[in-house]
Amino acid sequence: MAFVASASLLPFNRIFGGGKKWNQLFPGYSTRLRVGPSGLSKFRTCSFASAATGGKAGGALTEISQADETPRIFSWPHNKRPRVCILGGGFGGLYTALRLESLVWPDDKKPQVLLVDQSERFVFKPMLYELLSGEVDAWEIAPLFSELLANTGVEFFQDRVKLLHPSDHWGTNGPKQSSCGGTVLLESGLLIEYDWLVLALGAEAKLDIVPGALEFALPFSTLEDACKVDKKLRALERKNFGKGSLIRVAVVGCGYSGVELAATVSERLQDRGIVQAINVETTICPTAPTGNREAALKVLSSRKVQLLLGYFVRCIQRVSDVEASADATGIREGKDIAECNSEKYVLELQPAERGLESQILEADLVLWTVGSKALLPELEPCDKPHELPLNARGQAETDETLQVKGHPRIFALGDSSALRDPTGRLLPATAQVAFQQADFAGWNLWAAINQRPLLPFRFQNLGEMMTLGRNDAAISPSFIEGLTLEGAIGHAARKIAYLIRLPTDEHRFKVGLSWFAKSAIDSVASVQSTITKVLSGS
Repeated sequence: MAFVASASLLPFNRIFGGGKKWNQLFPGYSTRLRVGPSGLSKFRTCSFASAATGGKAGGALTEISQADETPRIFSWPHNKRPRVCILGGGFGGLYTALRLESLVWPDDKKPQVLLVDQSERFVFKPMLYELLSGEVDAWEIAPLFSELLANTGVEFFQDRVKLLHPSDHWGTNGPKQSSCGGTVLLESGLLIEYDWLVLALGAEAKLDIVPGALEFALPFSTLEDACKVDKKLRALERKNFGKGSLIRVAVVGCGYSGVELAATVSERLQDRGIVQAINVETTICPTAPTGNREAALKVLSSRKVQLLLGYFVRCIQRVSDVEASADATGIREGKDIAECNSEKYVLELQPAERGLESQILEADLVLWTVGSKALLPELEPCDKPHELPLNARGQAETDETLQVKGHPRIFALGDSSALRDPTGRLLPATAQVAFQQADFAGWNLWAAINQRPLLPFRFQNLGEMMTLGRNDAAISPSFIEGLTLEGAIGHAARKIAYLIRLPTDEHRFKVGLSWFAKSAIDSVASVQSTITKVLSGS
């Protein structure tokens, strides 16, 4: 389903015949964009990538000028086939696209699928910690979308979502003046009409809840975050090499992410650093199975991780607050925190429980794992209200079929969805939930397009897993109550489970070979080390 980019982007006036029809289709929009024949000539090149053309994006993303630029319309290759636009290429979005590709369709009903993500790579986020430990390579857990989708009919655009204008709030078939389900405007200025929309934009770290966190703390939720943390650790390791001074790392939050990060960093630094983990709760991983929590406590204790439980961070400041200093200038000018290698930070801790006293911590690196916010796009202003129903976290409220309430042509899953289980509790925003929802979303799109009944989503908790180091993990499968696999066995079981969940057969095969080769090399090295010790001892 490859197509040439220049043939796929058509001028606005050529599609809609000028501003009159534009205003009919998008009431209230004319105040944002000027309709005129000069708009297209002044518009800069759109940055997008196609799986069929190698997935390369050219140039920086640009925003539409309010004065003299008009959007360009993406032209789908087939006029009669359903058009499915998927926003977000994480577990929810990518796996929904692959699920749609795997289903059997009538010839005239097979949808055209367009996947949009701000990154050029899919990221298997549960294994980001292994990048810090050096256990995996980036290509293994962050393959290019262009490679994953090369043998499919799914098109990929690398872009950001700017505005969403659904038009299905009148009913399944949309308003009379438009047969589409709505439109999506990308930051590059490309306007996409869709029949069906999947919201799977994920979430980002929420750092603005504590003064200083946005400026001085590093989140750990994306590939870029992991690379920044690794870069900062390498800089600190080089700086402190041979000096005997300890590297101090503060991890804010002791949920799964915080505990896995603390375990991984403490193992990497060993006796060259001190890791302190802060949590407002009086225990770590409060929602985790008992076996996982106990295994984690045992590992953290053996690596001398200091747990500061029952505290919240009041603020984060630089030790040196001389604004004219080179480090302060670097922060103001937007340089990476990882580049400011000589800075130290002070965390002011306030007790969340009675009987505790306030504390002041000093750290070379602050890692933030608390809080997140959904990345749903803004809605286009319209004469008639049609806002998506959002909860306090910015997630779309969905029914049990994963359809957004009041919008039968929009599905939401993963971090973009606020779906409740039969007891009324929100499902956790985990990779396991998004993975299962993608399977249902793909099937329900098939059912909706073919006018079949939709299936209600039922989450099946298969268990919980956490990494605790290069050769250590904890797994509590749900089908055997009370069982927890720890240590090397848990580590091997976790890697096998994640290998099975990688996106495509081809990628699974390549990664499996790579992991097998690494394991063989490590085993040979271990045997050689053991033999050397035995011989030297005799």
